[in-house]
Amino acid sequence: MPRALITGITGQDGRHLAGLLVGKGYDVHGMVRGQNNPKIQMVQDETPELEIIEGDLQDLSSLIAVVEQVQPDEVYNLGAVSFVALSFRQPELTADISGAGVLRLLEAIRVVGGSDGNPIRFYQASSSEMFGKVRQTPQNETTPFHPRSPYGTAKVFGHYTTLNYRESYGLHASSGILFNHTGPKRGLEFVSRKVSNAVARIKLGLQDILTLGYLDSSRDWGYAGDYVEAMWRMLQQDEPGDYVVATGQTHTIRELLDVAFGAVGIDDWGQHVRTDRRFLRPAEVDVLIGDASKARNQLGWEPTLDFQTLIKVMVDHDLELEARKAGDR
Repeated sequence: MPRALITGITGQDGRHLAGLLVGKGYDVHGMVRGQNNPKIQMVQDETPELEIIEGDLQDLSSLIAVVEQVQPDEVYNLGAVSFVALSFRQPELTADISGAGVLRLLEAIRVVGGSDGNPIRFYQASSSEMFGKVRQTPQNETTPFHPRSPYGTAKVFGHYTTLNYRESYGLHASSGILFNHTGPKRGLEFVSRKVSNAVARIKLGLQDILTLGYLDSSRDWGYAGDYVEAMWRMLQQDEPGDYVVATGQTHTIRELLDVAFGAVGIDDWGQHVRTDRRFLRPAEVDVLIGDASKARNQLGWEPTLDFQTLIKVMVDHDLELEARKAGDR
């Protein structure tokens, strides 16, 4: 039975990946910083086979202990300060976890090594936010980086650190440059889920106004369940590498609002949406669209949900969720 260690297990991608790997017959361990995380029970309810282990991306000694205890065949580093807006408010914390945390985990893998002569395979969650002020469109694995947030900057450090450990120590270390991906398990602080949840609440009469920032930014949105499949496929390759994972289609926040409100029969969303400068980034990223040709050709990966279907699935999920919550009051 192959054994996997996942950091960031309580996040959207960690939850999807745990279910995927258990379904493939893995012994899965999820790392949490402390046992008082309120999401631990939810994750264990979703995937009862999952084993929780305590570790900290800010502490090398704890990571060495985790790797020694789990003896994983594969490590998926999904742990990060993953909300871009928060990274502007807590830049040092973002750099320490999302950047230096990658270095610590790779060093722990290098120090411990694999069991029975089998090297540990490592996946780093890189991000399209590394492209930032884009130099070319669409973006691929050779597009220069120009991050526009502490989050993007930290991810660039983690990305190049992964490359350095691959070239310096021969680690099977791969990075997935994932473009925006979402779904019903996305946190409410992220704009796609913020919109789907607010639309559900507005439809149910539980709120009236949705407040957002810049409505004309364009993103390449895909389904998180598809994207974790790409992560797994990267670590099954004979040679490590870096892969853009994206749909190749871009949509604005306005289009997101069109689809989400349209899913509940509201055509004129303008009466429900307000903009507020407080939700603007100090440096905005206007357009992100990925070229996933390498992932399609080498990994055999394809997205399964188009944008319109994905957003409708999220709205339907939140309608059911909010109706159930309202009924429990």
